[in-house]
Amino acid sequence: MVDTPAPPVRGRSGAAGARVWWLLAAGWLAQVALRLWLNRYHTMPVANPDETGYLLAARWLAGGAGADLSGSTFYQAGYALLLVPIFWLTSDPALAYRLAVGAGAMAAASAYPAAYVLLRRLRLDRRAALVAAFVAGLSPALLVFSGFALADAILPVVVLAWLTALHDLVAGGAERRRVVAGVVAGGLGAYAMATHLRGTVIVAVCLLVAVALWRRLPRAALIATLASAVAGAVAGDALNAALRAALYPGGPRDLSALLVERLTSVDGQAWALSGAAGQLWYLVTGTWGLAGVGLAGAAALLARRSAPLAPRVLAGALLAATLGIAYASSAALPDEHRVGNFAYGRYLSCVAVAWTLAGLLTLLRARRLAVARCALAAAGLLAVTGGVTAWYAGDRLHRHAFIAFDFPEVIFLTRTFDALDLVTASLSALALLACLTAAALLARPATATPAGRPATAVVGVLALIHLAFIAHLAPSPPAAGPDWLPAPAPPGRVAVEAGVRWNVWVPLSYRVWWTGIERFHGTTPPEGICTAVVQEDAGPPPEGWTVTGARHGWATWSRC
Repeated sequence: MVDTPAPPVRGRSGAAGARVWWLLAAGWLAQVALRLWLNRYHTMPVANPDETGYLLAARWLAGGAGADLSGSTFYQAGYALLLVPIFWLTSDPALAYRLAVGAGAMAAASAYPAAYVLLRRLRLDRRAALVAAFVAGLSPALLVFSGFALADAILPVVVLAWLTALHDLVAGGAERRRVVAGVVAGGLGAYAMATHLRGTVIVAVCLLVAVALWRRLPRAALIATLASAVAGAVAGDALNAALRAALYPGGPRDLSALLVERLTSVDGQAWALSGAAGQLWYLVTGTWGLAGVGLAGAAALLARRSAPLAPRVLAGALLAATLGIAYASSAALPDEHRVGNFAYGRYLSCVAVAWTLAGLLTLLRARRLAVARCALAAAGLLAVTGGVTAWYAGDRLHRHAFIAFDFPEVIFLTRTFDALDLVTASLSALALLACLTAAALLARPATATPAGRPATAVVGVLALIHLAFIAHLAPSPPAAGPDWLPAPAPPGRVAVEAGVRWNVWVPLSYRVWWTGIERFHGTTPPEGICTAVVQEDAGPPPEGWTVTGARHGWATWSRC
């Protein structure tokens, strides 16, 4: 990630250390407040079925009503565990969702202190680390998803903490400290695995690092890493199995056959590799080119056998996790006839902040020629991956459905809200990369390793970009109007006819907090049901039932 060794870190006095922790606490509070302001109009899940899946899992884990999500994507228990205390405090779905958004804001804001600790481990000066970590904490990957009840709100912080633990495991020092680092690294990998399938790649990379370095690690640290990862993975699998049995009694959506087909056919490999290229394009574009600079810096560091071991291990681990997630997620992604099948940023959002930090480190610490080379390599990577994406997708980039939620950074770069303008997005990202690179080159002396001036210039430019993105995200008050979902009244039983669309009954399963929603076939609701939700064109209700609402393709019947 760097081309020259950093100057040694100065010893810090107790007073200086205390000031740093006060600054970290104040910065964390500021970032939480910013997210709460940005998300002040988020009152109910909108990213369905994902948000609803996690919220229902948390409610069931807290002892509340479950649901039947059979046939849907399985939303794992790791993130839902963090939301369980919310459902101990309240059963009101609106309040619970607001608290979940607040929890996401606090989790995402924790990337600031986590990034600071990681930068200090990589021997960046304290002042530069403080400002770089704060501005990196305003990255789109940490702002957009923190406003929703999604695992993406916490995964970037988990990755930063995992990288820090890997560094402490490899860097040397007291054996006890390395054992603790091994436990943390393995445990965080296992937790990521219990949270999302992307975590399977992270825990696999963790195990590979431990096995590859088994001669360099103390025996106790090696055993602690492996034991923590395996034990955590087994515990997470058991928890997910219980959740799957409770909320997916008919089984979740099974993509294993599709994955095998993709991995064993030429067409499947073309889909997987081009989709991975599209994700890398989005990663570089959505970080204003910094991820590309970081990737180039990491490749250069791996090629230097004389470089310190710990930074090389981090570079290799992050690179392997990124490529593994991009390839595996693309291979398992069904063709949903949306543009996001070909260029998508959400799966790699968990590593976007780490690569932003890697790009910043390269710009701040590499010499002028190395900075220019890494910037050119980033531009080349963006052009190649974008070209592969456009070539493979062809006119499907325009024919298939464009979902704005999939493209927050791209929309900011292009100001186009209903289509993917890949060329304009690429050129805009390259222009921002040129500004960041120019700041790094012009602010440093022609000789000697840079100190304070490049940090101020580069981080200042990045801060301006992020402020512009925040202004772009600033919400407007939602339009007033009636709710689009049915509104059954407690405490009666609720049933939904099988023909009602999923985008009605899935979010309704969260709204109905007092009982699990039942499903039925035909035109006669089961005995004991108080409210039935049917298709709007179902005709008149049976005798004894009254129509109590009709809207957006559904109708409600009641007899309570």
